[in-house]
Amino acid sequence: MAIFRRGQRPAALLASTMLASALLISASPASAQAQSDNLGKLHNFQTTGASMEMETVPQTGARAEAFNKTLSGIKLPDGFKIALYAIVPDAREMAVGPTTGVVFVGTRKSKVWAVTDRDKDRVADEVKVFAPSVEFKLPNGVCFTKDGFLYVAEQNRVLLFPAAEFFYEGPDVAAEPVVKQGDLIPASEESFNHTARVCRIGPDNRLYITIGQPFNVFPQEKFDLYKKHGIGGIVAMDRDGKNREVYAWGIRNSVGMDFNPADKTLWFTDNQVDGMGDDIPPGELNRATGPGLNFGFPYYGGGSVRTTEYKDQTPPADAVMPQVEMTAHAADLGMVFYTGKQFPEKYRGGIFSVQHGSWNRTTPVGARVMFTPVNEDGSAGETMPFAEGWLTDNGEYLGRPASVTQLNDGSLLVSDDTSGAIYRISYEGN
Repeated sequence: MAIFRRGQRPAALLASTMLASALLISASPASAQAQSDNLGKLHNFQTTGASMEMETVPQTGARAEAFNKTLSGIKLPDGFKIALYAIVPDAREMAVGPTTGVVFVGTRKSKVWAVTDRDKDRVADEVKVFAPSVEFKLPNGVCFTKDGFLYVAEQNRVLLFPAAEFFYEGPDVAAEPVVKQGDLIPASEESFNHTARVCRIGPDNRLYITIGQPFNVFPQEKFDLYKKHGIGGIVAMDRDGKNREVYAWGIRNSVGMDFNPADKTLWFTDNQVDGMGDDIPPGELNRATGPGLNFGFPYYGGGSVRTTEYKDQTPPADAVMPQVEMTAHAADLGMVFYTGKQFPEKYRGGIFSVQHGSWNRTTPVGARVMFTPVNEDGSAGETMPFAEGWLTDNGEYLGRPASVTQLNDGSLLVSDDTSGAIYRISYEGN
């Protein structure tokens, strides 16, 4: 979601913001050197001297009781139930370890969390900080390869943690930069806005990363730079960071994507332009059938709604329209294809996605989990609410779903970054 509406970035404010960002980037060279040294040590399986007393998050008490009270009001289809899985501060993207089921949780702050269900009762026993000897910056994106390698996509760096499922118990975790700090996007384009990355490993065994552009609608002078680097798009690269390409462009700010295992196509959510009114433009769920496609931004602000800034320019004739037009300003974020067997047949092969909730709409909408079936021809069916109730009748959010993933047993995990929790949705039949 954007922080400013159109025309609300006066020159003085923009200049001061850029100055502050520059100061932050250049601050503390000693700290930067220490972090470089730490990564070098971790790459060589050497200790950093980090304390063995690792930060943990209590999982019981009044806070857990408050979550359970909220969850008692969540509406689900018959046969489903929702329960608190873990209390996790700022929980966003989640990656489930393929062999242990440990859930690694990204945030838009400075920590990644490791969530462990040791007794396998489908409730977390421990939540503790992951790799505390590494200094993260907006480590929102987390994703696993099938052979157990964990990637963390930060604001402007990508780190690889081989065997994270087995090293995470201690403060030092084998790590190496796949994309060095400052190489994911030009440092001049770092921003506090639209900077949460999402990553996935594709069926071609390559690494895919979403890169949101920082503006509501970026100015013309940024067009060529952003297109070149895939800012406002999705980039793909080999697992070692080489052979990078812009896989898709014309995307305002995608914070959710996944591959359809049936036909290998890439699907992603996209957040529409703000400041155009309560009911336009629509949010998007998109399908990329191959590389090189253009999804219409900045000519279109969402769906086929033209932006004011580019209304006099001719949009690309081959611009791809969304598979699903979602409710305007509901903020569609994380998504996952359901590949499990626990849920009824109608949900298998379909898409679960979340709506974080609006920030600038007269009447708030969103804060729910959506389900979209996928037709035999690979297109989207009719989207419908699956889990809702975090938004009260008086417009107050009791929680804001940020992403969704599948646990190894076929149940669904839903993260909530506002309340700081992960919920588990399971099916027990009618």
